[in-house]
Order: sequence, then C-alpha cells, then structure tokens
Amino acid sequence: MLVDRRALSSLVLVVVAATLATDAFAPSSSFTSFSGRQGAVVKSKRQHGGASTGLGMMFDQLSSALSDVASALGPKKRMTEKSIQNALKDVRRALLDADVNVAVADTLIDGVKKRSVGQEVLKGVTADQQFIKYMYDELLDIMGGDSTADNSKTSSNIPAATLAAAASPEDPAVVLLAGLQGAGKTTAAGKLALYLKEREVDYDAVEAMGDEASKMLTSRMPTRQRKVLMAAADVYRPAAIKQLEVLGESIGVDVFTMGTDADPVDIAAAAVEKAKAEGYDTVLVDTAGRQVIDEALMDELRRIKDKVTPNETLLVVDAMTGQEAASLTASFDSAVGISGAILTKLDGDSRGGAAVSVRGVSGKPIKFVGTGEKTPDLEPFYPDRMASRILGMGDVISLVEKAASEVSDAEAQEMQKKMREAKFDFDDFIKQSQLVSKMGSMAGVAKMIPGMSGQIDNSQMRQVEQRLKANEAMIKSMTKKERANPELLITDRTARSRLRRITMGSGKKLEEGVQFMGEFQKMRTMMSRMQKQMGPGASPDTATPDAQEAAAMAGNRSQRRAAKKMKKKGFGGGGGFGR
Repeated sequence: MLVDRRALSSLVLVVVAATLATDAFAPSSSFTSFSGRQGAVVKSKRQHGGASTGLGMMFDQLSSALSDVASALGPKKRMTEKSIQNALKDVRRALLDADVNVAVADTLIDGVKKRSVGQEVLKGVTADQQFIKYMYDELLDIMGGDSTADNSKTSSNIPAATLAAAASPEDPAVVLLAGLQGAGKTTAAGKLALYLKEREVDYDAVEAMGDEASKMLTSRMPTRQRKVLMAAADVYRPAAIKQLEVLGESIGVDVFTMGTDADPVDIAAAAVEKAKAEGYDTVLVDTAGRQVIDEALMDELRRIKDKVTPNETLLVVDAMTGQEAASLTASFDSAVGISGAILTKLDGDSRGGAAVSVRGVSGKPIKFVGTGEKTPDLEPFYPDRMASRILGMGDVISLVEKAASEVSDAEAQEMQKKMREAKFDFDDFIKQSQLVSKMGSMAGVAKMIPGMSGQIDNSQMRQVEQRLKANEAMIKSMTKKERANPELLITDRTARSRLRRITMGSGKKLEEGVQFMGEFQKMRTMMSRMQKQMGPGASPDTATPDAQEAAAMAGNRSQRRAAKKMKKKGFGGGGGFGR
C-alpha cells in the first residue's frame, strides 16, 4: 500500500515540528497548516517578528518587507486606491531592494493595483490577507504560472516548462547549454544529466494514470530514465573537459570528447552521430563561456545550432547577478535564440530578483533551478511554489518531496503507527533527526514551513542544532534496552541512576539529561495527538482544531493560548493560499 501525498505531508510536518520543538525554538502554531488554498480565500493570519536576514536563504528581505506591508493595511472592508497607495509604494521598494527589474516591478504593482482597487474584502479574511493573495497571483503570472487555473483540476507537481524528449530512437533530443563563465554551466550539465537519467517524470505516463496521479508525490511517479551522452565542447577553459569527465564518471553518464584541438562545432556533430549509432536518447552539449557577451561567442553558438539543430537551447545564469540575469537572458535570446534558462546558485545569498525578473524581461521560462552544490541539487522550476516562498508562505510540497526521497512507504507507515500509538522510542528519534538533516540545513527546512518566515534567526538555529547534537550524544550513550524502552529513563525507579550514567558517558550534565527527557515526553505526546486527530490519510489543512492545538504544543505559551481561542471560535489556524 502506498502512502499518499496527503498522509506523507501530515507525517513530514509532524516529524519536523517535533524535531524543532525545543525551548530554543518555538515556532508559530500555524506552521502545521500548509498551503491550503480554498478557492481564492487566504485562510491564515500570518505572524511576524524576528529578523531572518543573514541566513543565506533566498527572498528573506523581500518576504519580510511584503509581510510588514500587508500587516499595515489593517481591518479594512473595502480596498480603495488611497488605502493601498502606501502599501504599493513599499512593495515596489521591497521588489527593487530584492534586485527585481524595474519594468517587472512596475508591471507587478500595476497588476496588484488593478486586482485590488474596488474589491470588497471577502468574508472570513482580512484586507492584508486578500492583498497578499493578489500579490501571489501577479507573481505567479510573471514567473510563468497561471493564476486563473482551477486549482482543483491542476497539480503543482507539474512544472511550468518541461524538457523536450527524443522523437524516436534514431533521433535523440539535443540540448545545448550556453552561458557566461562562472555561471556554473559545466556543473549544471552534470546535474541535468543525472536528473534526466534518474528523476525526470514521464508526464505522458502520468497523464495516462488519470486521477490516481493526483494523489502521488513526484518522487513516486514513473520516470523516463533517459540514456544521456554529455559532449565536452568547451575547448578553451583549462580543465573544462576533465571536469565534465569527472562529473560523468561520478553519476554514471558517458562523456564524449575530442580533445582541446578540435572545433566545438565538429565535437557537437560527432557527439550526435555517436548518440544515434549507440542508442542514446539525449545529448547535452556543454559549450564554452566568456567573461562578457561577445560576437565570437555568439557566432560559435550559432554555428553549433546550425550544425546539430538542438531541440533545446538553455542559458545557464547565475542567480547571484539579480536582475542582470534577466537582461543576459534577453541578450542571448536576441542573438542566438534560446528556449529557456537554468538558474544556478539559488541557495546562495540571493535576493530573488533573478527568479522574478527572467521571464518578465526575456519572455523565456526558467526550466530548472540549482539548489545546492551537490550533483542531485537540481530541481524543475515551479512558479507557484516560488511565489509562495517569496510571500513567506513556505513550500511544504517541496519539503515533502525531499522527505519522500529519503523515506520509503513502509518506513513512513511504520513511523505513523508508532506516533499514533505513542510508542516512539529513542531509536526513532535518531532516525527522525537524520531524516530532517538529510532534507537540508535546519534553517532551510524551517523556511519551507508556512508561518516560519521572519520567526527565526541564526542564533536560534545554532541553539537548535547544538541541542539536537547533545541529545543524539546522550542517546548513543544508552543501552539498546534503554533506547527501545524510554520508560526506563522516565518512570522506572532506576531512571535517575541510569540518566546519571548516560549524561556522564556523553559529557553532559544531569540537568541536561532531565531536560531532554521532559522534551522527549512532550514531543511524543504531541506527535501522538496530531496523528490521531489528523487521521492516517489526513493532511494538516484538513486537521481538526484539536489537532492544531496539539501542534501548538511545539510553540510557546502565548501561541498555545491563541490556538485554544481559535478552537473556541470554531476554526483552526489556517495556513495560507499556496498549493
């Protein structure tokens, strides 16, 4: 039996909530309700506070500024041009500070204005929530999504643009990679080759599955499993060919080379002929870059295109360059014609201008984004998920996808059962911590949870990570019997002596051990209550008020009180409008 998307979403959020639920880290009680879009209504009242800049995560500055703007609108019943004038000015300033192209920023502001002016605030939401919904729709359209689509009939598992596939076994798909030096073009070639080989979803097969596919995570969908050949056509940069060969060897993809003395046009043509003869269905051609756009670079690209007639010409651009990435995309498209872009280094200290600007300036879609330094760190670009992150609403779908790649259906079902029955032990705690760490940095994971934007800073993250390491050290000092039976350290009459031995063995104080036992009990209770209330197939956006109150146990006292108030009023804390 497969664990469906909703059940795994519930499980992942419970696991992350419990892992982060320490005194050093008190997240908002609303973070368990994720991206639940109910038509056009925004259901969450987002909380703000605490600086999150300096974490090296994208969009922190933009998200923080937009949050402050929205909360300043107040409880208005109707939006007028005068009431949103100051808000729009602040939004425009935030967009420009985030290095969004001026023309794109003005287009977005005009779009939000047209959507907002004269609109009655919908029942059940506030003016600031509805204003953010309009910003979400405009961001979605600018980045290549469709804000008019019926969310009940579409899936955010399908990216805005896919990559061309081979028309027949004798006619391989040719993908030409271009860009300036330093953008990460050769690394992107290796990442793309691995993605096409192992993780690219076969959307033709998915479409044939019908409604069943809508319940599946991307990582559980059928894949194309392409046979890829990489061609080393960068004969100018020292060690470029060797770098591609090393990448190819590490991911099990063949690399075609003819040395540094050959003409790049001949290399590309020979690679295509080899692919046809030996059954490769995709050829990735890594071309040379330049420090600046020059005629020699463009002429070489044009000659390669004329020779091999590629199905795709992708421009690799550095997200760190901000709106300059959009201008570069437009320049390349005008000179040689491109089909899309790969945005690299999104995990760096980028302000988000490139992601928002590329399609608005060039008209070409972002097809892939680089999210880290490792070879698997390449993902399709989903405009809806990106828009949600920009507005601080998190990205739970991507979070769940990360978890799904690390945990099997059988493991997920076993974990759910243990949580419901409150049989969660210290061995499970270690597995849970390892799962969260595999999903990325603690700050990165927290940022994907709705309601967490602006709630964390570096010092809090360091405290959480230090606490988790200390807890893991204490667990490793336990016997197998103690790990499997936490009651020996909590209610048994030998608990204190056992705990003293464990803390001494791990180099910790007895007080730290006592504190950990208290945190462990609270965490186990919280996980059990949340799983029981959500049910085996429920997701946080359909959880009962009791479940959401249980989730608030991870927060502080004021947050628990707020959750109880919400319960008395007959509704729980919603989680935003993203998908």
